[in-house]
Amino acid sequence: MIKKWFKSRADVPLIIIMLISAILNGYNIWQDKYVNTYYTTAVASMLENFHNFFFASLDSAGSVTVDKPPVVFWIQTASAYIFGLHGWSVILPQALAQVGSVLLVYLLVKPSFGTMAARLAAFAMATTPIAVAVSRTNNIDAMLVFTLLLATWLLFRGIRNHKMGPILWAFAVVGIAFNEKMLQAYMVVPALGLFYLLASQFNWKRKTITLAASAVVLMAVSLSWAVVVDSTPADQRPYMGSSGTNSVLNLAFGYNGLSRLTGDRGTGGGAGGGQRSEWRQNASTNSDTNSDQAQKATSSDSTATTGGNATGGQMPPGGFSGNGQGGPGSGGPGGNSSGGMFGTGEKGPLRLFQSALSGQASWLLPFALIASIGLLAGIRRRNITQKHKEAIFWLAWLIPVAAFFSVAGFFHHYYLIMLAPPIAALFGAGFVELWEQYRERSGWLSWLLPAAVLATSVFSWFVLQNYNDTIGSGWSIAVLILGIIGTALLIVARLKSEKLTRYAIIASVLAMFIGPVYWALTPITYGGNSMIPQAGPTQFGGGGGGGMPGGNFGNRGQGANGQANGQQPEGTQTNNQSNNAEQSSSDGITSSTGTSTDREQRSSTRSRGMGRPNGGQSLDQKTLSYLQKHNTGETYLFAASNYSTAAPYMIEAGQKVIIMNGFVSSDPVYTVDKIKALVESGQVKYFMISGGGGGGPESDNSEVTAWIKEHGKVIPTDEWKTTTGETSTNAEASNSGSDTTNSNSNAQDGQGGPVGDERGGSGTLYEITL
Repeated sequence: MIKKWFKSRADVPLIIIMLISAILNGYNIWQDKYVNTYYTTAVASMLENFHNFFFASLDSAGSVTVDKPPVVFWIQTASAYIFGLHGWSVILPQALAQVGSVLLVYLLVKPSFGTMAARLAAFAMATTPIAVAVSRTNNIDAMLVFTLLLATWLLFRGIRNHKMGPILWAFAVVGIAFNEKMLQAYMVVPALGLFYLLASQFNWKRKTITLAASAVVLMAVSLSWAVVVDSTPADQRPYMGSSGTNSVLNLAFGYNGLSRLTGDRGTGGGAGGGQRSEWRQNASTNSDTNSDQAQKATSSDSTATTGGNATGGQMPPGGFSGNGQGGPGSGGPGGNSSGGMFGTGEKGPLRLFQSALSGQASWLLPFALIASIGLLAGIRRRNITQKHKEAIFWLAWLIPVAAFFSVAGFFHHYYLIMLAPPIAALFGAGFVELWEQYRERSGWLSWLLPAAVLATSVFSWFVLQNYNDTIGSGWSIAVLILGIIGTALLIVARLKSEKLTRYAIIASVLAMFIGPVYWALTPITYGGNSMIPQAGPTQFGGGGGGGMPGGNFGNRGQGANGQANGQQPEGTQTNNQSNNAEQSSSDGITSSTGTSTDREQRSSTRSRGMGRPNGGQSLDQKTLSYLQKHNTGETYLFAASNYSTAAPYMIEAGQKVIIMNGFVSSDPVYTVDKIKALVESGQVKYFMISGGGGGGPESDNSEVTAWIKEHGKVIPTDEWKTTTGETSTNAEASNSGSDTTNSNSNAQDGQGGPVGDERGGSGTLYEITL
């Protein structure tokens, strides 16, 4: 029976496409240890108790939340509960969500446009580079897109079957999406409403009632968690991270809302350099000034010594953390400035076609736009077919989203996954429609297919040629030649002989898909940044802003070894290029020669996705043993001033740790009285104070830090922390005669290494007993 069903119902090409998607999303994710450290730390906290789980607390004490709503983290926590807390277990939900998105795009396109159109759309969705890159991390966006596509499928189904239930469920699912990434979910609401008005067969009275009910359901589901949280007394829940006012609604409409458009991050988030003072509305003026000056000085020193490579450290997921990891305006081909914050190009109508963004999701955009002309060519006021209505829906999704990213001041490259579904659907549906018009010789419409192929091929060449120094000029030349051949054959077949049509289609499809498929493979072949994922062959090196596409390919090994641009946490050394150069020199090898050792190091780190905590911290067994040995019944192992210091002990060791600040120091999480009460009640006695890094503040001048320094006893470093010298000695003793590459590889995996990795967290350890 299964065999019979398989033959009659299963679409084998679709199954192959979904397998391709699964491989692109899932291959080697088991090597990424921490992934997005900020979010993985929260999952570790949420595994501890229901209180932390419900509020999406960043730390064990329920002090502060992450800067996003909890739904995706609930799913990740469930996965970690089933499979254990690993990098791959928190990535898995997003990898599967992307496969689900591929299937949903297929199911949405097939009924009206046919199987071939659905297959092409599914393949386009599966190979959208940024969709692949973000699906290989524990960032939210892949799950968000899946949720929105599920809402779209429910709406289509409800309208097709003339039932109100699925329509209401569709808007309820959008409400769930709001609790994944807040206002970003609402970007598709206009398209959903417009499609319902166009496609529903109900009368206007019924339509009005249904839309009103849908709006009520949407708002009720969207605000359900926010109302519960904001109604809970502040002393009984965590502080809402990055909200500025301890309110979910302010977080939704401020930092995760209008601030994304305006670029104003004054109510939370993080920034680098002098911008940080704007973000500390709740901190004292003196603390702001001193911390800002300290950050500038340290960042300048660090930039001079590290050479400005940012890919080794991780950039926090909502902005700069203030530890100088990456910088705005970098990331164009060759590592030059691409304009815009976070290297997202210059604002304007052509922003998505600029080199800073074009390789992420825009490859098939020229074809989708030209195909839309063919899809809507026959539309008349009294002759709007289902095809027309669905094409309008996808355009109503695409145009507002594209317009937002064309003018927005504050977003990351991976947000562009929002463009993937409409572009994929319009490409698949449009290709088949243009093909039919071409075969039927429908006047000027029959020339749209050659025009679309040529425009898309030339655009692919434009994207690829920016990377000729990295991947060679053969790729761009091949795409251009194939595009010209495909277009020429289509023209010849149109005018003279249809025998060439098959070859024309093959050349055309190859020309249009070589670029996006290559880029979709780069997170596997070149590695990626789990905090701010991007696609592209220079993502690994990122000689610019945090691994922005187009960085210096020759510096790829530097980023691989964890070299972070900007402030490095006090007392912490990253496993950087200069240290590797010294180690290699001792073996008579220079790191700049591209030796086999260097290649092995690159390969090892590519598989790890650069998923170590910010600043290079890793679990130090000596620190852990010291704190456990001297624990006299305290609830928490220690309190850390930032999440990256706490992360290894929460994620790997499963210890309870307090994080005294949120994503940045603008969050007034703790006061002196609160810290004093924790100490007096015997809940914590050790405090690890860092000089910045990993989303933490430069809190040396804050009242809390001053109180800790005044009342705390400094624990000598050699008693609790493994120093560089100890690591080297231990490595030599246990790996006598072994290849240094293996040790450096271990360091990349968060294990430390013989050079340049001072473990145990950064800064100073204080003991306070009152």
